[in-house]
Amino acid sequence: MPKPFFLFAPGAGAPSTHPWMQKWKQLLNTIGDVTLFDYDYMREGRRRPDPLPQLIAAHRQALQERREAAASGQVFLIGKSMGGRIGCHVSLEEKVGDLVCLGYPLCGGGDRTKLRDKVLRELQTSILFVQGTRDPLCPLELLEEVRPQMKAPNFLHLVEDGDHSLGLTKRGLQAAGETQDEVDQRILAAINKFVSEGYAQSG
Repeated sequence: MPKPFFLFAPGAGAPSTHPWMQKWKQLLNTIGDVTLFDYDYMREGRRRPDPLPQLIAAHRQALQERREAAASGQVFLIGKSMGGRIGCHVSLEEKVGDLVCLGYPLCGGGDRTKLRDKVLRELQTSILFVQGTRDPLCPLELLEEVRPQMKAPNFLHLVEDGDHSLGLTKRGLQAAGETQDEVDQRILAAINKFVSEGYAQSG
């Protein structure tokens, strides 16, 4: 079975060169072929994200370039926070492999009254949520209310004590008897299982 192709989108606050993104690129490289990209505002040195239509257009352009490079096979959309959310929007317009969201920003700015759940309800593409239990942008009880109402197959990998970047506290690591690297490897195994099974079903 060929390796999957990943298009990896960054979150709102840090570009693809950020150490977190580079770390996860290296991890994902062990299970697939990974391409990173940046949205226009990041490349132009602006701090405020572009309007949603512009973000979607940039993501679609990166997808088209990734497809041309891949030549054949599905492209899986994976993203940190905002990058995962924009990937969901792109999947409504483009046929892609599965979606992987590393810390889905369900609450805009952490505000529980500003739920970004409409796109989730519209999805047709299978999605894996990788969520930390301490993530203020995605309270798990709110995500659990949305998931049964979604049409698309959806799965959840919980990172106990994880924050919005899936990082554990020192106390959390001690309690789990793990290192952050071991936590990350378990996340990677969950992603690999998810895309491998989806890849087999669609191929």
